[in-house]
Parts: sequence; C-alpha cells; structure tokens
Amino acid sequence: MLEDRIANLLDISQWKLTPYQILTLGFAGLILIGTLLLMTPLASATGQPLSFLDALFTATSAVCVTGLAVVDTGTYFSVFGQLVIISLIQAGGLGFMAMATLMAILIGKRINFRERLVMQEALNQLTVSGVVRITQHLIKITLLIEFIGGTILAIHWYADLGLQGIYFGYWHAVSLFCNAGFDLFGSITGEFSSATRYVDDILVNLVFSLLIILGGIGFTVMADIWTNRRFSKLSLHSKAVLVTTFVLTVLGTVVIFLLEYNNVNTMAGLSWKGKLLASYFQSVTTRSAGWDTVNIGQLTDATLFFMILLMFIGASPTSTGGGIKTSTAAVLAAAIWALIRGRNDAELFERRIPYSIIYKAFSLMLISAILVIFVTMMLSISENQPFLKLLFETASAFGTVGLSTGITSILTSTGKLWLIFTMFAGRVGPVTLALALALKHRKGNIQYPEGKMIIG
Repeated sequence: MLEDRIANLLDISQWKLTPYQILTLGFAGLILIGTLLLMTPLASATGQPLSFLDALFTATSAVCVTGLAVVDTGTYFSVFGQLVIISLIQAGGLGFMAMATLMAILIGKRINFRERLVMQEALNQLTVSGVVRITQHLIKITLLIEFIGGTILAIHWYADLGLQGIYFGYWHAVSLFCNAGFDLFGSITGEFSSATRYVDDILVNLVFSLLIILGGIGFTVMADIWTNRRFSKLSLHSKAVLVTTFVLTVLGTVVIFLLEYNNVNTMAGLSWKGKLLASYFQSVTTRSAGWDTVNIGQLTDATLFFMILLMFIGASPTSTGGGIKTSTAAVLAAAIWALIRGRNDAELFERRIPYSIIYKAFSLMLISAILVIFVTMMLSISENQPFLKLLFETASAFGTVGLSTGITSILTSTGKLWLIFTMFAGRVGPVTLALALALKHRKGNIQYPEGKMIIG
C-alpha cells in the first residue's frame, strides 16, 4: 500500500546516518525534487524548459528560503511553476523534519526516539522532550499567520488586481513569512521589481514587515510569548532575540535613513513618510527576507556594506531565516562587553552565559566569516563585477536573504554554483554541514595540561 511505502520511507531509524547527515540529505532531496519539477516544460510560461543549472539555482534558492533568482518568477514561470516554487519555500521554511513529521502524523505513523533526536537538532532544542508537540505547534502557527497575512493582502489588492490580487495575497504571505525573497510583481511591471511599487504604501509595508519579523524571530520565541505574555517571564533566549531584533531594526532604520536621505537614485525623491517607510523596510528585510522597496543596486557603497553586516547576522534560531542568528550576536556582544569591563563572566538579563555557549558562538561566527570570505574570493576570480557587489551577493546567499544588486542573473555558471553552495550552507547551517561531512564524531578521552598563550 502507498501508506506503508511512505511510512517505510519516513522511518529514519533504518538510516545509518547521524542527525546532521539526515538533515543535510533531507534538504538536498527537496532541492533535487524541485529541480526536476522546474525543468519540465509545464513549469515555464512559454513551454521552454529551464536549464538544469538555472533550475537547480532556483530550487536551492526556494528550499533555502533565499530569494536570489536567475529568472523573474512572475514572468518566466507558469502558474504550475509558481506553485512548485511556493511549495518548496513552504517546505524549506518549515524544514525537512517538520514536513516529514506532518506526513507521518497524517498517515498515523509513530515518531520513534531516533526521529525525535533529528527533530531536536532541526529545532535547536536543548532536550528531546516535547519536540513532536513543538513541531505540531510550529506547523499550526505557520499556517495561521500565513492565512491571516494572506487574507489582509488579498483584500487590499483585490480592488486593483481582481482575482489575481487574491492569488498574490496568499502566495506572497507564504514567501514573506518564510523569509524568502521571491515575488510575482514582475508579471505586472515586466521586470525584476520586488515591492518597489509599494514603497510608500503603509499597509503593505506594515503587513510585509510584520510577516518577516514573525517568521524571523523563531517559533520558540513565538511560543514563549504566547505562553507567558509578559517580557519579564520570558526565557533568556527569547529576551535576547527580541531585544537584539529590536536594536538591529532601529539601528538599521536610522543608519539607512541617514545614508540614503539625499541619494537621488533611491530616497531623495520620496516624501518624509516614504523615506521613513523605505528605511524601516530595508532594515527589516535584512533579517533574512530578501524583499526591497528601493533599488538595491542604486544604494551607496556605505549602505551596501552596512546591510552586509545586518545580513550576516540574519534572523533567529528555529526561524525560517539564515545568518549567524541574533542570539549568536547577543552572546558575542555580551562576551566582548565582559572583556572590556574586565569581567570573567558574560551576562545577559542577570543570567551568566556558559563558556560552552560563548565558545560555540565564536566558532560559528568565525566559520561563517571564513565561508563568506572564501566564496567572495572565488567569485572575484570567476566574475567581472565590483568586489562590494560580489561580497553583498555572497552575504545575501549565506544569510538566505535574497537581496541582490542585480548581478545574480548575469553570473557565470561557476558563480551560480558557488552561490548554490553558499545558500545551502546558510540554510542548513555551516556547523551542521561540517558535522554532516565528518565521517566520525569522537569526544577526546585525553585532557592535556593547560598551556599559556599571549593574545592581542
């Protein structure tokens, strides 16, 4: 029976793989399926099949909820192709294990302990307890928020676009909440345009940014807020994520506003309302969303570099976004502040941060920085483009953001392959990917004497 075959396929206890390898192969499998579907003539508006490399790039960008695109989604793909892309975005946003768990629940399959271990790793939970319940809540919250956001957008756009506005509303709500930068507005404007036509539309900006923020703060934080309701009762993790997200959003809004205020190519011609909305939205979208309401390619070099830093930080753990995560940035900031003050312990909200967490945060930051630097160097060799634009593209791919200065579609085949790898590493996580590629994981049984080194 079909149900038995699905159950056997979902039974990962039969797989002799580590949780890291299962997660990595799961995302790779989704990308492969998406690539094959997008290569079919049915996925193209003209019936002309997409090349393997471009289909692979698009599927990777969708599953990794990035949004970098080599062809315009709204004009190149048919309705079938667009539905394939949004399905890949939904699956990638929820995660491979969440989708597998949903299928298992639907066919009545019991989730065994080994599968719960993989779910624990996928959700970045400290214990295996309650991971199935968390996954069920994750799916319900996602669908509810997307439905509410989609309904608001559908009503708002119905007057201008008719039935297409309803389709646009729900399609884009999924893309926004999953922090993917894919859009269909090219079918209206005839070119890559993202949300530039709504730069001073208050409702669109607020709904878009709210969906992005909710998708970016993580399901753990949303569940904590729903349960405790008061900031003082939230966990340390939730407090750190919310405060860091708020600080980065406000800081980004102020800096972008000041840097782009007189830029005739972006914000100089906008009203005060338009400038504030554009600055705020560009700050929010660097959380890992990939949407823009001004032409990113026309931003000043200072703004581009500042946005690279924001994209490198990205969203939060257990969210649909990438980057090193806001919680990592909070831990790093606390550790640096403790060092400056001459304190032995890093503290956040009157709680001491364990050295193991600080060690992991610095390791993640360093590995991620090395990855971004290396890929940028490789792109500098293969591409004839300004260095800052290549660095921006790489940071966007790693943070699974999807913002682009407009060079994605003209990259060489080698450049596209490097960005495919970067998007995949950014979504799975550089540490998870490294552990998945390792053949064995051993804990050292020997503890050597402590040595002294001079630092700085």
